[in-house]
Amino acid sequence: MSQEPEIRIAPDGLTSAEAARRLAADGPNALPRSRGTGALRLLSNQFGSPLIVLLIAATIVSAALGHLVDAAAIGLIVLLNAALGFVQEWRADRTLETLRNLLVTYATVRRDGAPRTVPAQNLVMGDVILLAAGDKVPADLEVTHAVDLMLDESVLTGESLPISRGLGDTLRASSNVVAGRAEGHVIATGSSTEFGRISHMTAQIDRGQTSLQRSLAGLARTIAMAAIGMAGLVLLIGLWTGRPLGEMFMVSLSLSISMVPEGLPAVVTVTLALGAGAMARRRALIRRLQAAETLGAASVICTDKTGTLTESVMTVTRLWTPDGDFEVSGTGYTPEGTITGPAPEPLYALRVARLCNDAALRRAGDGWQMDGDPTEGALLAMAMKGGDDVHGSRMAERPFDSERRMMSVLSQGEDWRRLLVKGAPEAILSECTHIGADDRPMTDDGRRQAEEAATAMASNGMRVIALASRAEKGRDLSETGLTLHGLAGLIDPPRPEVRAAVAEAISAGVRPIMITGDGAVTASAIASQLGMEGRVLTGAEIEELDDAALEAILDEGVHFARAAPAHKMRIVEALQRQGRIVAMTGDGVNDAPALRKANIGVAMGQRGTDVAREAADVVLLDDNFATIVAAIAEGRRQFANVSKFVKYLLASNVGEVVAIIGALAMGGALIFLPIQILWMNLVTDGVTALTLGLERGEPDQMRRRPRDPAKPIIDRRGFGLILCFGLYTGSASLVLFFWLMPQGEILARTAAFTGMVIFEKVSVFAFRSMRNSNTRIGWGSNPWLWAALAAMLAAQLAALHVPLLQTFLSTVPLSADIWAAIGLLALPLIVVPEAIKILRARRRETRA
Repeated sequence: MSQEPEIRIAPDGLTSAEAARRLAADGPNALPRSRGTGALRLLSNQFGSPLIVLLIAATIVSAALGHLVDAAAIGLIVLLNAALGFVQEWRADRTLETLRNLLVTYATVRRDGAPRTVPAQNLVMGDVILLAAGDKVPADLEVTHAVDLMLDESVLTGESLPISRGLGDTLRASSNVVAGRAEGHVIATGSSTEFGRISHMTAQIDRGQTSLQRSLAGLARTIAMAAIGMAGLVLLIGLWTGRPLGEMFMVSLSLSISMVPEGLPAVVTVTLALGAGAMARRRALIRRLQAAETLGAASVICTDKTGTLTESVMTVTRLWTPDGDFEVSGTGYTPEGTITGPAPEPLYALRVARLCNDAALRRAGDGWQMDGDPTEGALLAMAMKGGDDVHGSRMAERPFDSERRMMSVLSQGEDWRRLLVKGAPEAILSECTHIGADDRPMTDDGRRQAEEAATAMASNGMRVIALASRAEKGRDLSETGLTLHGLAGLIDPPRPEVRAAVAEAISAGVRPIMITGDGAVTASAIASQLGMEGRVLTGAEIEELDDAALEAILDEGVHFARAAPAHKMRIVEALQRQGRIVAMTGDGVNDAPALRKANIGVAMGQRGTDVAREAADVVLLDDNFATIVAAIAEGRRQFANVSKFVKYLLASNVGEVVAIIGALAMGGALIFLPIQILWMNLVTDGVTALTLGLERGEPDQMRRRPRDPAKPIIDRRGFGLILCFGLYTGSASLVLFFWLMPQGEILARTAAFTGMVIFEKVSVFAFRSMRNSNTRIGWGSNPWLWAALAAMLAAQLAALHVPLLQTFLSTVPLSADIWAAIGLLALPLIVVPEAIKILRARRRETRA
């Protein structure tokens, strides 16, 4: 409190020495960085999975028992998994850092009595800041001087239209000046700003685990308990039957190793990393690898309107004149388009739009750049589309203010001199005594038509601007006795690709809910244009509802307008209590808490704030709702593929367990050596499973409802499938083993080992889809799978014929008749699943 007088009495600004002292004492005008961006923290996060912990324990036990090769192989998988996860998440953080660096802002500050440009992070309390159109407010300021100041505060309030600010008002950091100029002194910096307060609140929200992380953790616990229990049981049975302790310990160790899918963490990480790369190519940056899978499970998308559903640019789409209605084509501030309607052309309305205007349009590369107020930019673009090239000299002006609700310019051309006026329809109509290009008197009927046109446009979510003028010989700027020339209807138009994306989301069982800071009429109009049915509730109406009533309303089609940050949090929490997986989009500081609270936070990369991006799991590099839907499709593909190779790996491991227990029960020798089990699990199975992660999305994946996140990654039907394949492959290996045992243990073990590898490779075709046959999805649609199969077959042949590998794996070559037997035993693994899927597909078609 003692500094307050000092802060308020610095009209000439601080001295450089005083500014340096305060900067050293208070710190920079910046938010503290998230702890999660540190390299060591990112690396340590890769070792938190229960399955990784289980593999680390297996590595330690194997090393302690002297099985150094086994320990090294398992340890290598753990390190590979950590490296892959670290690289992807580190790249995502570096991309965000690049975005931050691109958005470094500077401020004009009065220091030592003169204006200077300094980095915004060097501002301190008491600094005098100079603002002009186009500037970003660098800290919380109190206005000491303002001229026609208009601010875009959408990042804080969600309101897309500029707001007038004046003397004594507080300007919040991160808002943007769209018109006018101002001076103000800094009253808060860094974490003390409203921006910083929301950032701190966001950081306190626990992100929690994704559904995939929970599913894999539960699976790891189940596998660990089963492996320990089964190994202990086999050890006791063996000792009970008189087997040597050393032999039974090796059997138990082999059994426990065979039950653990060592390659699973690496395959999951590689698949998610490849999926993250695919999503990046579709303009969605994944900050956490598991985030895409969660997005694939989303059942609700709570989406902002401005810039996500719409183009975030004001556009005139309709022009009413006393002579008729005109349609205006083209969007944004590019002056390319047409004005079509009845003759004569609306020249006077276009002249007012062009000359009573402080915006400017200029070419920038292949496009156009607008400087100034968005509404004025849209009016200027309309005038240029209409071919109005009449120029006038500005003799005098009356700026817009919130009381008059209009702006006027005294302009003079070669043969004319008029006061040109634009503003709110009700304000201008009350001053109009004439109407039309011929200055005919305003009749009650003419006034009624104009009012009805304004009401109709407003009811369609448009912002309506009235355009008028009057002849003026002197310098009288009184805004009376006006002639009405037209009414321009402006709207932030929907992105052209969003309607199809909304329809696709709805067909996929994903419900879009608009939550915007704009008014209810605008929200309703945009929702209607995009096919997002439902009524619109305002923030004030939300406050009147208790939690139960809000949940009941969310069961219906509903969207929200004039929503504050607290409202967004309530909506997200209510949806989550209903068991829904919620994706939340946002770009502003006000969106950050809801982004963090949602199951999947989606921030905007182009116009989003640092706070929003830090809180999000996914950053859209093009700020487009259609990209969200594409990301949902990619997330569904990723989870489906993860589920496929988890089932495939576990089916392979169950087959190994069945073979080991079967050989033991029948009094045989150890059917697989530990090193052979690791070869199957890490080399041949792991590579093949990875290609399942590259399977394309199935044709009907976006016509199914979102999966239930409460269900495990493997349901009852999945366990049944795993058990069936495991029993068959294990039994087939036992057949080979005992058939060849009379010819020697090494040959029998080699045949069983090779047979299991081939069975596991052949069975991969059954796991490419749980619903569709290979005939439908295409036998050659995944060339990587065929490449992996060829490579693994070559690796297995090398294991049988290369002397070094023969010694390492204890193998011998196999004869042609043994290979033929392996082939015959493998054939049902393709034929039977394919036949079952074809029959089921025909049954579904018959029912349909």
